[in-house]
Amino acid sequence: MASLAGPIKTRRRRRDWRWLLHVVLIVGAFLMLYPLLWMIGSSFKPEGEIFSNLNPIPTRLDFSNYIKGWTLGTGTSFSTFFLNSFIVCLGAIVGNLLSCSLAAYAFARINFHFKGILFALMIGTLMLPFHVTVVPQYIIFNRLGWINTFLPLIVPKFFAVDAFFIFLMVQFIRGIPLELEQAAMVDGCNRFQIFTLIILPLMMPALVTTTIFTFIWTWNDFFSQLLYLNTEKNYTVSLGLRQFLDASGQSSWGSMFAMTTLSLVPVFLVFLFFQKRLVEGIATTGLKG
Repeated sequence: MASLAGPIKTRRRRRDWRWLLHVVLIVGAFLMLYPLLWMIGSSFKPEGEIFSNLNPIPTRLDFSNYIKGWTLGTGTSFSTFFLNSFIVCLGAIVGNLLSCSLAAYAFARINFHFKGILFALMIGTLMLPFHVTVVPQYIIFNRLGWINTFLPLIVPKFFAVDAFFIFLMVQFIRGIPLELEQAAMVDGCNRFQIFTLIILPLMMPALVTTTIFTFIWTWNDFFSQLLYLNTEKNYTVSLGLRQFLDASGQSSWGSMFAMTTLSLVPVFLVFLFFQKRLVEGIATTGLKG
């Protein structure tokens, strides 16, 4: 009996620590989620109850904030803002997938002069603050007449400007067996056919990861869109939300919280449906790097 007392005591101690760990995790999760839950709950509260009641659960459901917020009252509804955001995100995704995959294949598989130096410079741009290039970019786009259009937000993506995605794809392509390409060359395939018929289908996890991150970063981007879009009909969702803020203190908080809640839905759905692919892409890239 004495020999069994030790293991039983150890198991009880482990069970107690597990319960304590679960309690700490639940409390921590609630503290992190409370601002989000409060915002969602406030979107269903009357305007006067939002800041007087810190309980995230509303006393009654009031959908007037969603109705008033969607129409905005300025002649342009949030349907226009959502459409503009989807157009910008779609253009950025297509641009990143095309240009970054081509650049990654070149760095991973093709030998050319100054390849090492160019790859190091490309990696170095990851440490370059975005704000350093804002002024020259704005001057260029202004001279091209692209201000107040979606072009400054979409066209650069077709020139492989996101070094992070190139690096991600390079690491993935390096993990694909070289023998597959050599066999294709023996069968008469050229570089373009190898890239489109063999490499692209095999690097699907990396492409999905690029798509998800591009969508989320573009959807949540505020600074670039504020810089290049001037008129309300071209505003995206992030700029549309700014319309609720009034410097005179007459901000419509209920409507803003309602539209902010709706703006989270596309990001949440993308992450919900593609989280398996996202984890698979990042994990596979890390292992094969």
